[in-house]
Amino acid sequence: MKCCKTMKLINSFILMGLLSMLSACFTGKNKAVTSSDISSAKSLYSIQINSLDGNEINLAEFKGKKILFVNTASQCGFTYQYEDLEKLSKKYSGSLVIIGSPCNQFGGQEPGSAEQIGSFCQKNYGVTFLLTEKLNVKGDSIHPLYAWLTQKNLNGSSDFTVKWNFNKFLINENGNLTHYFGSSTKPLDTEVTNAIENK
Repeated sequence: MKCCKTMKLINSFILMGLLSMLSACFTGKNKAVTSSDISSAKSLYSIQINSLDGNEINLAEFKGKKILFVNTASQCGFTYQYEDLEKLSKKYSGSLVIIGSPCNQFGGQEPGSAEQIGSFCQKNYGVTFLLTEKLNVKGDSIHPLYAWLTQKNLNGSSDFTVKWNFNKFLINENGNLTHYFGSSTKPLDTEVTNAIENK
């Protein structure tokens, strides 16, 4: 008798577990990016990301050139750096690709829509370099691009923390992370141009 009761209890727990699993499958909740999701990227070039206007960016197209990734914002004390980033983009147009990623995680300084961001950058700074979709550069919902840029186990170089807008990450021609520059380092500062020129 005691055995039967025990079996019924076990079956009841199994049934409850199955119902719970089925419920989770059909709730449609968004899934946070996990380390297993992020580590599926074998290299920088395999990471998927969209442009500000919603088109897919194929990072592999930039093999053979350096890439400077910058998290940007339209209402920041460093927003003026857009002007120098545009100058940098034109100066090294044959060897460097600049990719700005609008982010609203620091002081809510990038609240606009994609259309508003694009219009602001073009109207005020004449930006022609590539801008991505608005994304998160830290926290549980970090985009795989910035997970790669900030985690040594993914980039093979170093761990970093994006502390504010306009942090800069330089990638070499082979897709390796080589330099990190903080917000206060201006795009045309010698240390940035020297890194681009391999000095």
